[in-house]
Order: sequence, then C-alpha cells, then structure tokens
Amino acid sequence: MDTNSGKAFDYGLFRRLVGHTRPYRTTFFSVALAAILLSIFAVLTASFAGKIVNEAIKVKDSEKLLYLVLAMFGVLLGQVICQLFFNYYANWLGQSVIKDVRVALFKKMMGFRMQYFDNSSIGVLVTRAVADMQRIGEIFSQGFFVIVADLLKMLAAASVMLYLNWRLALIVFALLPIILYATRLFQKAMKVAFIEVRAQVSNLNSFVQERITGMKIVQLFTRERIEKENFRKINEKHQNAWLKTVWYNSIFFPIAEIVNAIAIGLVVYFGVLQSLNTINQDNIGAIVSFIFLIEMLFRPLRQIADKFNTLQMGMVAANRVFSILDTESQIKDGGTLVRQDVKGAIKFSNVHFGYVADEEVLHGISFDVKAGETVAIVGATGAGKSTIVNLLNRFYEINSGTISIDGIDIKDFTLASLRSHIAVVLQDVFLFADTIANNISLEDQDIAIADIEAAAKQIGVHEFINSLPGGYSYNVKERGTMLSSGQRQLIAFLRAYVSNPSILVLDEATSSVDTYSEQLIQRATEKITEGRTSIIIAHRLATIKKADIILVMDAGKIVETGTHQELLKKGGYYSNLYEAQFLAEDVA
Repeated sequence: MDTNSGKAFDYGLFRRLVGHTRPYRTTFFSVALAAILLSIFAVLTASFAGKIVNEAIKVKDSEKLLYLVLAMFGVLLGQVICQLFFNYYANWLGQSVIKDVRVALFKKMMGFRMQYFDNSSIGVLVTRAVADMQRIGEIFSQGFFVIVADLLKMLAAASVMLYLNWRLALIVFALLPIILYATRLFQKAMKVAFIEVRAQVSNLNSFVQERITGMKIVQLFTRERIEKENFRKINEKHQNAWLKTVWYNSIFFPIAEIVNAIAIGLVVYFGVLQSLNTINQDNIGAIVSFIFLIEMLFRPLRQIADKFNTLQMGMVAANRVFSILDTESQIKDGGTLVRQDVKGAIKFSNVHFGYVADEEVLHGISFDVKAGETVAIVGATGAGKSTIVNLLNRFYEINSGTISIDGIDIKDFTLASLRSHIAVVLQDVFLFADTIANNISLEDQDIAIADIEAAAKQIGVHEFINSLPGGYSYNVKERGTMLSSGQRQLIAFLRAYVSNPSILVLDEATSSVDTYSEQLIQRATEKITEGRTSIIIAHRLATIKKADIILVMDAGKIVETGTHQELLKKGGYYSNLYEAQFLAEDVA
C-alpha cells in the first residue's frame, strides 16, 4: 500500500480493519443502532420545538405546552442515554480492536529474523506498537461511528426540512456545495499533512530513544550541545508538521461557520416573507425547527471533516501497522522434529552465508564437533566467529550448505525445539527490568526458585546474589544497570546453566570484566561446560588452552584447526595471533 497516495479514503484498508471487529459483532451492531437512534431523537427534538411554537405558544394552550415540553424532555432523555451508550461502547470497541491488533503485531515481530531488526529502527517499531495503535482505536471511538451518526443526522434533517417547507429547504441545500467543496479540499490537504505528522513522530521517537539509551556516550564525548541542536531541528520539523494541520483547521472552520450563519439568515428572512405573504401561516414554527435542523445539517459537516481527519490519521497508522503484519521476514519454521535427547554433535558442511546479497561473510565453512567436546573459535574482528553462532540458532538462513545436530539438519527441528537445546552467553548481556530470579528463569514455570539457588551454588554465584539487597528478588532495572558488567555476566551464566542445554555457546563472554568477576566466571565456565558440547568464542587464554579443538578463522574461512599445542607448533596464523594477543597475558 502506498501511504502517500492521494486517496482520501482507502476502502480496502478500512475493510480489513473492520474485519478485526468480528469477535465483537454484537457490540458493533449495537453501536450502529445507537447511531440511528441518535439521528431520530435529534430530528424529533427539532420537530417538537416547532410544534411548541405553532400548537402551544401561538394559540396560548398551556395544557398542550406542558404535554409537548414533557414529550420533548423524554426525547432529550432518550438522546442522552443513547449518547452515553454510543460513546462508551464505541470506545470499548476501539480499545478491544487495538488490543487484538497489538497482540498480533507483537507476535509477528517476535517471529522476525534478526536481519529485520538489523535494518529497522527500534524507535519506529515502538511507535507502531504504541502510538499508532492508539490512532487505530480512534477510528472506532472518534472516527467511523461518529461519521456514520452525523451522516444519519444530516439525512434525517434534510428529509424533515423537505417535509416542513421545501422552498426553505432548497435555499439551505443551495449552500451545501460550498461547504462540501471546502470539506473535500480540507480532507485532501489533511491527508498529506497527517502522513507527514506520523513520519515526524516516528523520527522524534527514534531519536529520543537512541540518545537516552546512549546517554553515556553522549556525555563521555561532551556531545550535549550537538545533540541538543539536532533535537531542536527534529522537534521543529515535528512542530511544523502539526502547524500545517492547525493552519488548515484555521481556514476551514471559519468558512463553515460563515456558511452556517448565512443559511440561518436566509431561512429567517425568506421564512418571514412567506408568512407575511400568507403562503404559510405556520412558518414561524417551521423557522424555529429549521434553525435546529440547519445546525444538524451543517455542524455535522464540520465535525465530519474533523472526525475524518481522525479517521485518516487512524488509516495512516493502520497502513503502517499492517505493512509490518504483511512483512514476510520470518525464519521458515517448517521442521516437525521435537527431540528431548539431543547429545550435541555439531557439523557444518560447506556453509556459505552473507548478511547482504552478493556479500558473503562465510565462504564454505566446514567443521565437526563431537558430543561433549569443547571447541574454541578465534580470529580477528569480522572473521565470522559470531556469525557461526547466529546460524546455529537459525537467526539467519544460510545461502548454501548444511548445518546438522546429531546428524539431523537443523531445519528439520522446530525452531522452539532447536533453540531449547542451545544456550548462549553473550558479551553484551541483556537483562530485563525485573528481579534476578525472573531474569534467570525468564519466567519459565518449570524452573523453581529452589532450582535457581541450587544451580547458583554449583557454579559459585549464590554468595554474590545473596549479597544484593533482596537477593534473588533484587530488581536490576532496565538493561541491568544496577549491576556491573561482570555481575551481569554471572547472571547470564546462571541463566544458561539452569536451562540445562545440550549445546552451550559462550560468545566472548569473559571479556571486559574485573579480576574478581573473571575468577567467578572462569569457575562458572568450567562447571557449565562440563559434559556438554561447548562453542567458545573467547579471548581468555585458559579457556582456549583447554579446548578439545580450536578453529582459527580469517576473512570468513577456517585457516587452521587443532589443539592449542598443535597450533603453536605449526607456527602459522594462530601462533602469530597467540604471540600478539595472548603471550603478555600468559606471562603475567
């Protein structure tokens, strides 16, 4: 769909959105019925006003006056009750729809391959899931149903006008093309303006989120003044986009008010002339009714234009949300195999892969890891070490070749089954704003607090956790900012250990930590790698020395394989890498 199309209303998009109201069909039709009743009550109010003048005040009939006033009061009471029902359930329906669509959107995003997130702004995705969803809800609460109710009122008002006095009705109708034309121009202009507003909101959200997340870098490099200026420019664009909508409103609504006032003036003038010319002696009551009816005819036009803006903003938001829902960026979960007894033998056979088309990162990688073995992968930055981990978890699809576990192609496993047997500890540990216990178990109901404590004691981190305020109930805040990098690593190790994986991956998990944490991590590493297949991408000498096999990578290829001693004897790439990176550490 083209979000920049000049169409004032996309029927196909709206029809798709209305499809989400099917589970709430009863409420949908009840709100529609309330809209019909509101139009009926509105014209009855105008009719009773005219009758009070002609049939009670004009003839001085107090009994008839009381009867008509009570009847009018009953109509107004019914209108209030219908309006209350209409407002509440139109909003309820809107919130129910966005709840369902938001769940569907979040589920969709959780299934996207990592490449989608590599190429997408997190701020924009947050906008889609939060702000855009609210706009979609407003389609039902403040847009569609209000427009339908207003159109029904206009139709009813026009019909009653023709019934009461067709000559006066034609005078009013003659002014309609002016306001209709103005409304049409207004809608087209607002369509373009609101697309720009949504784009600027996304840019603003993305900018603020990135700068707040990276505030440490901003302050370390004293970029406050620069970022403030950048924010001022983005904020100014956002302001200008909104001011366009304000300008269009400032032009349209005075025009509508002028046309409304002219219509009332003409009706009063020609209505009184008709009475003076004795064409219709009951014209005074009709004039009173017409004043009510003109408001019913013209005010909804002004409101419709305003509500159509709400509808358009919701449609723009829906278009953006549905574009994500329609995105095909999932790893195909076509496997059917679910196994509980994975031993952990890994085999890469002539694997080719690139994050970008025609730019390979891995050039025919092949290696075998027996069940229970520890393999270390070393190499310069960008050699392709972490890519191997990503491919093993099927975060990305390989271009060619095969990857197997226990002799079974990983594509034959369901994604959930495959990933349940692999635990990864990354250098940059991500912790949620939650308790330590929940960050370890990830709220898996099968992992009890007693299991977490027992595992913590086994790998030597129980004492550290108990030293924190609240122990396992300590809230680490967003991204674990209440803990040091070494402490976060220990939590990540425990998280991996309690999941009891068949395959453990440590992706530079021991770098950038203090000496004390390093000792704890080293002990944890020895414990959790015991008896299970382990892939270690590491810079720590002790771990590499103890590996059963070391794979040396350079520019997406395995250039050497062997044990630590074997590779040193070869005097090749690994030996040079060892001398450059590890010898000083080994001597120390």
